[in-house]
Amino acid sequence: MSSSIENLDHLKIPLEDILEATNHFSDENFIKQGGFGKIYMGQLKRSGELIDIVARRLDTFYGQGSKHFWTEILMLSKLEHENLVSLVGFCDEKNEKIVINKYAAKGSLDSYLSDKSLTWLQRLKICVGVAHALSYIYYDEKRDFSVIHRNIKSSKILLDDNYEPKLAGLNLSMTNMSSQRNRVCVTETLGSIGYVDPTYVKTSSVRHKSDVYAFGVVLFEVLFGREAIINHKDTKLAQLAKSHYEERQLDDLIDSDLRKQMNPESFDIFSEAAYNCLKEQWSERRSIDQIVIRLEKALILQREQENPFDK
Repeated sequence: MSSSIENLDHLKIPLEDILEATNHFSDENFIKQGGFGKIYMGQLKRSGELIDIVARRLDTFYGQGSKHFWTEILMLSKLEHENLVSLVGFCDEKNEKIVINKYAAKGSLDSYLSDKSLTWLQRLKICVGVAHALSYIYYDEKRDFSVIHRNIKSSKILLDDNYEPKLAGLNLSMTNMSSQRNRVCVTETLGSIGYVDPTYVKTSSVRHKSDVYAFGVVLFEVLFGREAIINHKDTKLAQLAKSHYEERQLDDLIDSDLRKQMNPESFDIFSEAAYNCLKEQWSERRSIDQIVIRLEKALILQREQENPFDK
């Protein structure tokens, strides 16, 4: 890893600059506590102009360490996609390890799940964008490696001013050679309760289809307007979604105003795609590229309903 790190010198940001940008990590600049550590917003001068940034300070107390810090830096330095979070730089100085990303003005998707102002069309666009990001990290012909995310959840999907999604959270990711991207990997189980693929939990085996399961949970979060763990109890959204889908009772879990916005065929395609992601066996789940096609179809149908003259 050392040789790879040495190639990142152009991304190093002095601690002094970050302290100035965040007003010395003041309470006024504090956003929230995450699994990586404390998160601050600020304005950083780069190439003569101020840019809005988010500074994430690694705190090993919360279980992540130097390995996860460097994993994220290395991944983001090699990946570039309109629906991936942008890396501005990093700091590794005076016992501080800080990741600097571009600021996402709207925050994370989990904050908007129950927001009635987030329309069905906007929700579809967000899901399509995240699906494209996953397709990109899994395979791109310009790269010799494939990425398994391992931590997909609504709080790792950031939204810009236009509600354009930016997938974050690559600090827990792992890689394969592109030529071996369909290979099953055995590793320690990571991820968040409510999103983790049951097969991953049982076998410690992970592959892209494990991410597909977590993405299916996110799709149902978007549809139902609620998070993966319900009322901080043991009830998981995935279980609820599967049973209601199989009993054709999804409407019981969907906000009535949101439901009225939905094109019937768009709803059917979306809900079936989400359900398929939660299939028990990997072989029964679609690939992310197949999911992209389904979600794009749902989006097209919704757009045609709302803008019939744009066909």
